[in-house]
Amino acid sequence: MTGYYDYVLGLIPVALIGVTASLTLVGLSLTSALPVGAVAAATVMAHAMFVRNPVADGAPERRPFDGDVGERSAGGGSSAGTAD
Repeated sequence: MTGYYDYVLGLIPVALIGVTASLTLVGLSLTSALPVGAVAAATVMAHAMFVRNPVADGAPERRPFDGDVGERSAGGGSSAGTAD
C-alpha cells in the first residue's frame, strides 16, 4: 500500500530531474536550470516535513522530568564524583 511519503520519495528525483530537463529543453542553460530544479525538490521535501509532518496519531505524550529512576533529578546535573 503506497502512502503520501512513498509518493514524496518518488517525487523528489522527478522534481529535480524533470524540472531541470524541462527548463533545459526550453532553452535555459543547465547552470540556471539546475538551481530551479533543486528548489522544486526542496519544496516537495519541505512540504512533507513541515506541512504534512510524519507524526503518529498514537504518539506518547511528553511528561516533565519528575525525578523518576533513570531521569534527571530536580537539581539537574550528575551526582557522580561529589562527596556527600
